[in-house]
Amino acid sequence: MIQKTNLYSFFFLFGIITNLHSQNEILPLWNKIPDEINTPDYNENEVIKEGRIQSTSFVTIPTLRIFIPKEIKPAQTAILIFPGGGYSHLSMNKEGSKIAEWLNTLGIVAFVVKYRLPSDLIMKNKSIGPLQDAQEAIRYIRSNAAKWNIDPNKIGTIGFSAGGHLASTLATHFDDKVYESKFSISARPDFSILIYPVISMENAITHKGSQTSLLGKNPSQALLDAFSNEKKVTPQTPPTFLVHASDDGAVLPENSINYYLALKKNNIPAELHIYEKGGHGFGLGAKDTSQFWTIALREWLIDNHYIL
Repeated sequence: MIQKTNLYSFFFLFGIITNLHSQNEILPLWNKIPDEINTPDYNENEVIKEGRIQSTSFVTIPTLRIFIPKEIKPAQTAILIFPGGGYSHLSMNKEGSKIAEWLNTLGIVAFVVKYRLPSDLIMKNKSIGPLQDAQEAIRYIRSNAAKWNIDPNKIGTIGFSAGGHLASTLATHFDDKVYESKFSISARPDFSILIYPVISMENAITHKGSQTSLLGKNPSQALLDAFSNEKKVTPQTPPTFLVHASDDGAVLPENSINYYLALKKNNIPAELHIYEKGGHGFGLGAKDTSQFWTIALREWLIDNHYIL
C-alpha cells in the first residue's frame, strides 16, 4: 500500500509536471462569444518584432496566455494582465508579456488577457464587450484555480492605461450581469493594480481616444457616468495600488487621484504613487522616477500577504 505522504507527493509532483507543460499556453476564453456579430472581413492585425507580438488590434477571439513561475508552490497568487492601447489596440509585449515575466520572478502566476476591443462591427453593445471578457477571464481562472496551484482568494488584476480602465471597471462592475456565464462564481478581483490608468470618462480629465472607442463620439451623460469608475466605488471594491506620473500628458493623474479619494471615502485599503516624471506608457519603467514603481508594488504585495 502506498503511504499517504508518498501519495500526496506523487499528486503534487504530477501537478507540477502538468503545469510546466502549460507554460505560455494560450487558451481561448469562450466557447461561444456573447452578443457576437459575425463579420468575415474583420481580421486581427498583429505587429511582430524580433519574434514577439508587440501589439495587436481588431481582436475577435479573446484569449488567456499563461505564464507559470519556475518555482511552483501551492496556493499561489495569480494576476490577470490587461494591456493598454486606448481601446484601439493592445500593447501585448511592453504591457503584457514583459509584465507577466516580471510577475513570475515574484512567484506569481500571470495571465495576459487578449480582450476584444470595442467595435460596433463585431459586438452588439461595444461598451460592455471588454467587460464581458474581463469577467469571464477571472471566473475561468477562479474556477480552474487548482489546475495551476492558485489560491482562488488571491486573484488580482493589473491594468495599464485603457487596460487600467478595464481593470477598474471590473473592480467596480464585477456584479453587473452583462452576459450569461457557465461559471456560478464571483468575478470580483481580490485586489487591483492600476498603472497610469484611464479611470474617468468625464470630458475634463478622460483620455478622449479611449472614451470615443468605448462609448462612441457623442455618449450620453448616463453612459459617461456609468463608466466613470471613480463614481462607482463601493465598500465592496477591492484593495488597490495606483501608479501615475505628474507629467502624464495623455492620461491626466487626476484619474488615479480621484479614484484613490473614492477608495479612501469608502474605507478601501489603497496606496497611490504619483511620480514627478515618467510621462505616459512607461511600462516597467525605463527611466525617471517612475522606474521604481515595481519596487513599491513588490513591498505592497508582501505587506498584503500576496507574496512572501
